[in-house]
Amino acid sequence: MTRQQVPVARCTVERLMRKAGLKGIVRAKGPRTTRPKAETERPADLVERRFVADAPNELWVADITYVKTFSGWVYAAFVIDVFSRMVVGWQVATSLYTDLALDALEMAIWRRTHGGADLSGLVHHSDRGVQYRAVRYTERLADAEAVASVGSRGDSYDNAMAEAYNSLFKAELIRNKGPWQGIDDVEIAVAEYVDWFNQRRLHGEIGHVPPAEFEELHWQAHGDNLHRILLQETS
Repeated sequence: MTRQQVPVARCTVERLMRKAGLKGIVRAKGPRTTRPKAETERPADLVERRFVADAPNELWVADITYVKTFSGWVYAAFVIDVFSRMVVGWQVATSLYTDLALDALEMAIWRRTHGGADLSGLVHHSDRGVQYRAVRYTERLADAEAVASVGSRGDSYDNAMAEAYNSLFKAELIRNKGPWQGIDDVEIAVAEYVDWFNQRRLHGEIGHVPPAEFEELHWQAHGDNLHRILLQETS
């Protein structure tokens, strides 16, 4: 209704939802997927819980979550652009180790650079998990001229935006659409969810528009046709 320029109070929406028998999805907590390494080797925390960006490709956040299936645990890694909340990379696997996170990063880098985006100076922020501090992962960031940032305190607030996305993902897809047989149906569902999340889901934090539209509006305002083409090709 806000998107359609109809002002409405939250309590009014809640009352009408109750009258219609509708209920919002409730988020829940689950087990940790972070496997910390020793305090040595850890990059600095360049974010310090300030998840803000003035344009795409200034700050990405990354995290891993889990899905329980009849065939065992499946893990999903995501990379999110803080400016628009767009999921720029993702991967699903049955292992928690480096390849899962690295494949999600590779997708994000490919999607953004395929049409010519410059990632030099990009800050990539994550928790202290071993997946994100592995040599291959940090080398790939360096190859893209991106800068690694790792939360200093080791709790969810230090990677709050990625944790918030995982919470939505679990509430809106995993618990809402399950049970799940195994990795194959999870992978298909994640692909469909990411497409919906990026292209059609309205986000209150960015003016009740989808991430793809928010980025498009940004590039229109800045007259950057190259990035508009990039967005159309990779969204």
